[in-house]
Amino acid sequence: MTALSYPEAVGVGLLQGVTELFPVSSLGHSILVPALVGGRLARDLNVAATDSPYLNVLVGLHLATALALVVYFWRDWVRVIGGLWTSIRDRKVETVDQKLAWMLVIATIPVGIAGVALDHVFREHLGKPVPAACFLAANGLVLYLTERLRRGGGGRHRVGAEEAPGAELTQRQRDEASDARITRLSYGRATLIGAAQILALLPGISRSGVTISAGIFRGLNHEDSARFAFLLATPVIAAAALLKLPPLMGHQGDGIRGPLLAGSVAAFVAAYIAVRWLTRYFETRTLTPFAIYCLVAGAGSAVYLSVR
Repeated sequence: MTALSYPEAVGVGLLQGVTELFPVSSLGHSILVPALVGGRLARDLNVAATDSPYLNVLVGLHLATALALVVYFWRDWVRVIGGLWTSIRDRKVETVDQKLAWMLVIATIPVGIAGVALDHVFREHLGKPVPAACFLAANGLVLYLTERLRRGGGGRHRVGAEEAPGAELTQRQRDEASDARITRLSYGRATLIGAAQILALLPGISRSGVTISAGIFRGLNHEDSARFAFLLATPVIAAAALLKLPPLMGHQGDGIRGPLLAGSVAAFVAAYIAVRWLTRYFETRTLTPFAIYCLVAGAGSAVYLSVR
């Protein structure tokens, strides 16, 4: 990719901002959409191309998504950072904020290690349209099975069930009550939920989707699972973006820094709207619509791209 036009950058930014947080895989869509459209878009936006900076551009856009999450959850991050500081200072973990802080730290370690070790391998061998389409369909199957197994798991299906705070509480009180429920998890279970993000290194598997699913299987309701997934995603997305940005400061960034900035603004706006909508959506609804979409879009794209 020798250049990135402003319309391409804004389009990719909007796509990335929405699909990173919706349980439908941003990397999968960033690979599939250019391939399905074809032409110049397929040439310019090719993750698997040798020496292509497109993946670095995508990860750069992730920084804007991480910033949107920080802005939306800023009160939570103030409490989490404060909890981490007081826990280190006092050498104890007693409060909800302190435990949540350590849960986020510990649960981020597995995906951080896997990302460094496996990023290049997954990009080189799986960052192509047909594998991405197959993984997108697999993502839909995971989401669908999560809902089916949750309903048949021996208890009644809860979506922000009886433990959810009442409508008379303020948003801050609702958030604090959600954190209290999340921190009832053991560190081991929290780590398993965080480790589920490793699957998102496969293009087509959604980070938020597998993390929410893992949270549901570990006993959280949909609302709390989504909240924990978004908090977990923030440091991972930000760290990956910061690691990938330096090449764009060199020759790989020639001709694309301006469009990248425009795309980042688009990604920030899209991600902020997406997380605002999703946090309300999961108060009362499930993963099923996203499961159906991923199954249909993934299977249809795989067939189309295979026979084209």
